[in-house]
Amino acid sequence: MAGARTKKSDTGNGAGRRRLVIVESPTKARKIAPYLGGNYVVESSVGHIRDLPRGAADVPAQYKGEAWARLGVDVDHDFKPLYIVTPDKKSKVSELKALLKDVDELYLATDPDREGEAIAWHLLETLKPKVPVRRMVFHEVTEQAIQAAAADTRELDGDLVDAQETRRILDRLYGYEVSPVLWKKVMPKLSAGRVQSVATRIVVERERERMRFTSASYWDISATMDAGEDATPRNFPARLIAVDGARLATGRDFGSDGQLKSASSEVRVLAEADAIRLAQGLNGRDFKVASVEEKPYTRKPYAPFMTSTLQQEAGRKMRFSSERTMRIAQRLYENGYITYMRTDSTTLSESALSAARSQATQLYGKEYVAASPRQYTRKVKNAQEAHEAIRPSGEVFRTPGQVAGELDTDEFRLYEMIWQRTIASQMADAKGTTMSVRIVGLATSGEECTFSASGRTITFAGFLKAYVEAVDSETGGEADDKQRRLPQLVKDQGLTASELNPDGHTTSPPARYSEPSLVSKLEELGIGRPSTYASIIKTIQDRGYVWMKGSALVPSWVAFAVIGLMERHFERLVDYDFTAGMEDELDRIAAGDEQRTLWLSKFYFGGEMGVDGSIGRLGGLKKLVEGSVEDIDAREINSIPLFSDADGHTIVVRVGRYGPYLEREVDGNSQRANLPEGTPPDELSLELAEKLFATPQEGRVLGTDPVSGHEIVAKDGRFGPYVTEVLPEPEELPEGATAAQKKAHKAKQPKPRTGSLFKSMAIESVTLDDALKLLSLPRVVGKDPESGDEITAQNGRYGPYLKKGTDSRSLETEDQLFDITLEAALAIYAQPKQRGRSATAKPPLKELGEDPVSGKPMVVKDGRFGPYVTDGEFNATLRKADSIEELTPERASELLAEKRAKGPAPKRKAPARKPAAAKTTAAKKPAAAKKPAASKTAK
Repeated sequence: MAGARTKKSDTGNGAGRRRLVIVESPTKARKIAPYLGGNYVVESSVGHIRDLPRGAADVPAQYKGEAWARLGVDVDHDFKPLYIVTPDKKSKVSELKALLKDVDELYLATDPDREGEAIAWHLLETLKPKVPVRRMVFHEVTEQAIQAAAADTRELDGDLVDAQETRRILDRLYGYEVSPVLWKKVMPKLSAGRVQSVATRIVVERERERMRFTSASYWDISATMDAGEDATPRNFPARLIAVDGARLATGRDFGSDGQLKSASSEVRVLAEADAIRLAQGLNGRDFKVASVEEKPYTRKPYAPFMTSTLQQEAGRKMRFSSERTMRIAQRLYENGYITYMRTDSTTLSESALSAARSQATQLYGKEYVAASPRQYTRKVKNAQEAHEAIRPSGEVFRTPGQVAGELDTDEFRLYEMIWQRTIASQMADAKGTTMSVRIVGLATSGEECTFSASGRTITFAGFLKAYVEAVDSETGGEADDKQRRLPQLVKDQGLTASELNPDGHTTSPPARYSEPSLVSKLEELGIGRPSTYASIIKTIQDRGYVWMKGSALVPSWVAFAVIGLMERHFERLVDYDFTAGMEDELDRIAAGDEQRTLWLSKFYFGGEMGVDGSIGRLGGLKKLVEGSVEDIDAREINSIPLFSDADGHTIVVRVGRYGPYLEREVDGNSQRANLPEGTPPDELSLELAEKLFATPQEGRVLGTDPVSGHEIVAKDGRFGPYVTEVLPEPEELPEGATAAQKKAHKAKQPKPRTGSLFKSMAIESVTLDDALKLLSLPRVVGKDPESGDEITAQNGRYGPYLKKGTDSRSLETEDQLFDITLEAALAIYAQPKQRGRSATAKPPLKELGEDPVSGKPMVVKDGRFGPYVTDGEFNATLRKADSIEELTPERASELLAEKRAKGPAPKRKAPARKPAAAKTTAAKKPAAAKKPAASKTAK
């Protein structure tokens, strides 16, 4: 790290000295200014002010000829990065430089992590201040914390800056070297990344497991036992677990191939017929209690939130995406409600411990508070510097009721959860008893059947009074506060069975990852940093590698091709242990135990670094990429084998530039079929594949147009079914034609007429007459006698409509396209044009119940830009992966919440009509006039 050095705070109060304090966000600047007083001018940088060039256009002219210019990193000279002030930040830099001229000190008060330290360093390097510079660090935006931070500044941490810069350079080298391979071998505009590629591999591997999975079936008997009229409760559930001492198979005894695991070879798999026979043989028989085992149990409180656990719990409890959680948490932090939200620590400060214990005592009583303060010291692998856990800010926590009027719905829900978790962390253990009972009965066949029943009773709720952790809906489980009560039972006690039902089960494939479970997996593997998980998950969705089906993450076929390429040719780059080990090495740089330039050189050019088989020991990233490109067979990489058909032909998914499709070789000929968008890979069965192959790509021939003589076909395209005409092959150009001539010749060729099928039509049943009608559109209805404008009836993406010049009017039905008269069309145009809510309301496509946030009914409607969900106040367009049929109330609520969080769209303002000269004259005055305003705000 080069450049000016910051200075530690002096002990004096510096009365009369003016200071410029720079934070990242305008919200934070407005919040802390009143806490600092009149001698402080608080301004925001609005995030990073400079970065590596984003493209060739950003590279300064003097570097454009350099071999390393495209990387933005001079790999031949100590990996020196080329930083540029981003175009959108040039005016901000000018503003900050102007403010610096009238102050005596500069306080860099960016966030208290590696990223914040790097932003502070970039500000220092860009502004080049001639006044003393101090690093001001705080973890919560409260008056006491801000004043304490201003009084106790420190120097900029060079090791932290080096660590962050190394990560940035490493990610640039990785992305800019590997991504072009994906462009060349898979398709353009793809990207590879140190963490994003590994995260994508995790999701792809889970889908592969699901595709390989073979289900197994097994049976048992569910019973309702009767303990007699004096028992409480009288009836309780039990399940058959053994017959004649042989344990019955359960789901965990089967492997993914549907066969019993070797360790479970002694268990008995009960067939349906046996289960029915035993149930009948036990009907009316007496049972007795064989054993009763009762044990006390204790459940300790959960640790306070850190970044990863906050994302996981908000995802489970409130269906928030990781990005949405962090966006809300950022607002809560900047407005002084919670401590810094990017942290890997679960520790609480002494004041926080005191505040939590005091509040728990007031709310629940002394007996519900732990005897001594609980300190949670667990930290995740590759943790950042020792921040505090995420908790309510301040020396005394504000209750959710006290802040309810200041927060919007999402902010309140997240604050309440953080407050509850923090309070609960200092409360007493939950206590209770568990009971396990074995019950035996003799069937008429003489077989001894053993049933099991288990119960749990909470005798002292402890921390569960304040907070209960949510259960992952994908993997299942039981909430910590759930009780299953059994009556008091003793050995040899007699029982009867009021119900005996044969119960069939089928094993299920491993659940797809949801955002919370993917965060948990990344954390478990030590890959990346929790503070980056939200952006990583967003990136793999934005790149098209992963899409959402409900709350599950589903990989695309492009992801299969990309990960297949990486595994075969860049295996170490997507190896879990290697990626986690790289985090350890980067942390050594942060601790000052590793020299970053030397480390980068070994990684890029090769050298002795890391474990055997590391990138450095394999010759470095540059050699690895350059030596592999020519060996990569693009066709092989973009072919994902699925299964064989009845005749032994291998069916594969091909990833093409225009989307994935199915292919197989039959008698030396290639047979292809379109793959419908939104089909999860594990749902692509042989039966579905055969159905798709049965729909020929060349389309279903409907007949010949009697007017043009062209063949008319119905096809299924990426965007739905349609009809089109087959035009004759155009005349070929003579040999030697130039590219320009070929282009001009192609432009002159007629284009075939096409028409989308109506919603009431299907490829299998559409007729030639239907097709000719569709191809006749747009239909001229007539001319407006007043204006002379032609009125046409057209079928558009958003439904049927009339068009007259630039004025469009919706039609109610598709049939009107063919039979509406000029008189009826003129009547429609005579009515005032209706927009938005004043337009004729169409019935909803689907009703989803009440939104838990607004309490208003949610419905799906068909809008101009496609289907959308609305609660009557906010409208949210359905995403590409959301189907109306599978849209759940939870997903609808999430879409509305995201729309609500963005706020209303800004209204367009007409440009001010001011003389250009007046505008120029006033250009610099606002900057000068701003200083006293900032000073006034700080009082």
